[in-house]
Amino acid sequence: QVQLVESGGGSVESGGSLRLSCAASGFLFSSYCMGWFRQAPGKEREGVASITGAGTSTIYGDSAKGRFTISRDSARNTLYLQMNSLKPEDAAKYYCARVRFSWGRCSTSSGDYFYWGQGTQVTVSS
Repeated sequence: QVQLVESGGGSVESGGSLRLSCAASGFLFSSYCMGWFRQAPGKEREGVASITGAGTSTIYGDSAKGRFTISRDSARNTLYLQMNSLKPEDAAKYYCARVRFSWGRCSTSSGDYFYWGQGTQVTVSS
């Protein structure tokens, strides 16, 4: 079955960096669009970034543009999110997700995603 397991979260000072990873299993990783999302307490889930199966196209949410980079390694079946210049407002639980079908729309809209990991917590202190 499809499994997505995030790691790499933690506590960092404002201006610092973190790299999140999402280990995927149970499907042909290179065939599916993948995305990163985040949710802070009391807020709606927000699309951070997405990447096509081949890794040739990416989309970023406004809060991630210029600071975050999404990438994937099909040899390792792993999705990454490099986060630089972190701000206190970036603190949230970060989730990776997969679209339901290989032909599914690749976007930063959570409604386009069907499979979700359990999330990894990111804390940013000012």
